[in-house]
Amino acid sequence: MTEPFPRSQGRLQCGDLWAAELAERFGTPLYVYDIRRIEDRVAAFHEAFASIDHLLAYSVKANGNLSILRRLNALGCGADITSEGELYRVMQAGIPTDRVLFAGVGKTEQEIGAALDAGIYAFNVESAAELERIDDVATRSGKKAPFGVRVNPDVFAKTPHEYTRTGTAATKFGVPWDETLDLYAWAGDRPHLVPLGIDVHIGSQILDPDPYARALDRVLELVAAVKSLGVSLEYLDIGGGYGIPYGDEPGMDIGALAQMIVPRVRDVGLRLILEPGRSIVGDAGLLLTRVQFVKRSGDKTFVIVDGGMSELIRPSHYGGFHQIESVNDPVSAPEEGVDVVGPICESGDFLARDRTMPVPEPGELLAVRTVGAYGFAMASNYNGRLRPAEAMVDGSEVTLIRERETLSDLIRGET
Repeated sequence: MTEPFPRSQGRLQCGDLWAAELAERFGTPLYVYDIRRIEDRVAAFHEAFASIDHLLAYSVKANGNLSILRRLNALGCGADITSEGELYRVMQAGIPTDRVLFAGVGKTEQEIGAALDAGIYAFNVESAAELERIDDVATRSGKKAPFGVRVNPDVFAKTPHEYTRTGTAATKFGVPWDETLDLYAWAGDRPHLVPLGIDVHIGSQILDPDPYARALDRVLELVAAVKSLGVSLEYLDIGGGYGIPYGDEPGMDIGALAQMIVPRVRDVGLRLILEPGRSIVGDAGLLLTRVQFVKRSGDKTFVIVDGGMSELIRPSHYGGFHQIESVNDPVSAPEEGVDVVGPICESGDFLARDRTMPVPEPGELLAVRTVGAYGFAMASNYNGRLRPAEAMVDGSEVTLIRERETLSDLIRGET
């Protein structure tokens, strides 16, 4: 499998190119993606689940760049979407809509109508009120609405932050366990609703496959109960959230996950749907940022760079950890505990706090690893910042896949 961003002669590479050359060519801050690493990750999923009919419905919210979506389409992936905007993206990228599933707790009538017009594979329904709305829109339009109920199995899965746990009864996601069967029964009397599957998603950045097996065992009880109603389902969606290494910890063993999941799903004869996002693109992304100043204040040392929470909000929002290192072979600078911070007027604007590392010099280029997921996707224009450019490397080739925003972009649409 392609190693993401290795070092050669002490210098950091992006594909077969030097990271420093990309920064000089496209400026900083800059997102860089290694498409061959993404292809390898997709291949690993296909190989692990090859013995069963399956669909990789890539989670578009992780990174929705059109060039990445087009490549995923060529690899046979579908899409897991959460808005009409993401539906528009996947259609522009050429992903067939019969490979698209629509998730999310707040689907509007406009979004539901657009998805029906597009002919998506299914809605993953998160409440009784949502299913009633889908039925109303489908009835008025004269279309059939395929759906699966997203079950909340009330299964706890350890994740790095409380915001990324979605499988317990305390979260807004999914239909309560004891209400699910009634939804399928109600839908049986609605001519424009087509019960097609069942869905579960328990969280993000989960490193242990065991919670998936426990959640699946609970859901399989419902599959049998739904069958007893005379409803024949087609798919079982186990969601996503498969964890990756951000530091020294191991990521989810996809092979071990498949060994737990495949026999259970094969026994009930359903198509398996997986929704990987972070586990496809996460470690294939790098953020290049340049040191502006090194500031000492009392006992604190601040490394001030040109990329901050407006470019990468995970450290501030989730307490997310990202490895940070010099792009060029670092000189033997003494290591020290520093805060790597950005230019935003917020005390919460940081990429790392109390990080022990060689203290860089102003002008030095740093690389922030594992930013391919929820990096650019969560970037903002806060403080009047221009969102960064994105580049994709494919061996010795590099393509600018998103231009850096301009000042006129900041006020586009305003009067």
